[in-house]
Amino acid sequence: MSHEPFPFWLSHPRRSPIPDRLTALDAGDESKTMAVPGRRFPQPKQLDAGSFAADIGSFRLHLAAEGKAPGTIRNYTGAVRWFAAAYLLLETGKTRWEQVDRQDIERWMVYLLARYSAAYASVQYRALQQFFKWWAEEEEVPDPMARLRPPKVTEKPVPVFTSVELSELQKACQGKTFAGRRDAAIIAVFRATGVRLAELAGIRYAPDDLARNDVDLQSREIKICGKGGKGRVVKISYEAARTLDRYLRVRARHAQAWRSQLWLGANNRGPLTAAGIYQIVARRGRQCGVEVYPHRFRHHFSHTWLYRGGAEGDLMELNGWSSPQMLTRYGASARAARARRTYDRIMEDSP
Repeated sequence: MSHEPFPFWLSHPRRSPIPDRLTALDAGDESKTMAVPGRRFPQPKQLDAGSFAADIGSFRLHLAAEGKAPGTIRNYTGAVRWFAAAYLLLETGKTRWEQVDRQDIERWMVYLLARYSAAYASVQYRALQQFFKWWAEEEEVPDPMARLRPPKVTEKPVPVFTSVELSELQKACQGKTFAGRRDAAIIAVFRATGVRLAELAGIRYAPDDLARNDVDLQSREIKICGKGGKGRVVKISYEAARTLDRYLRVRARHAQAWRSQLWLGANNRGPLTAAGIYQIVARRGRQCGVEVYPHRFRHHFSHTWLYRGGAEGDLMELNGWSSPQMLTRYGASARAARARRTYDRIMEDSP
């Protein structure tokens, strides 16, 4: 068999006449195919990685020592645990990492591509890639993924909000109830800053304890704890500050107002989790017929900043980006509109 890198997504099972098989590299070699049950494997949190578990624990320690964010650690170790428990133990009977070869990785990717998006399969691939790179260095053994390539992912531009959609979303949160003012404030901060969901969920409010307070309404600034614990300060608009102030006034009467978390549940319930905030935003969107999810605000904020002539370096700082590559991803769906606007500014007085 050739040792050239194999672009395994070319044998994407959705196009295969045998979609319920994990197909080997050599097409037509029936002895090298593996039948799998007509079901999806359970997700990682439900699985026991058996003999692989201890090494996954060591990998978790390695990631933590490198300062990886808790979410990143969960995603990476979860992907490795899923692969070990659902494929290696269940389908191959292998019990040691040294037994894993490139075909195991390829078959697992082909399985994932048959049942999930290419983007999701790519995330799983990169998690396994990080693990096997670490394992190869630790144990001084060959890396089975050294010459593999990840699934090709076609980026789908995220549409920015229209003025009508934003207006409808704002109307959906009207009212003086606690939930109404809280939800309006959540959406206003998302719109004004483009912060990540986890960053917004982590904002603290303790006006009597500056060490635990992230909100400064007078300066219209909010301290954000970003990926890897990296802090930054973002600015909000006057309108967003007013909306947040309205929420803080009703929050002061909440039974759990003593808590340092900014966002509290309705009916005197405790602080909101990131998942709870996501559900709130999605529910408000359904009420007014607008597709809404937190990350869409990040794309919209980035587009708006660039469309109005904001500096790219300033946008990187506000969004907490360390790589300029992110500039090409966010607001991509409205890039043509920005180009046309720039054309009018540059060419309108041309001779």
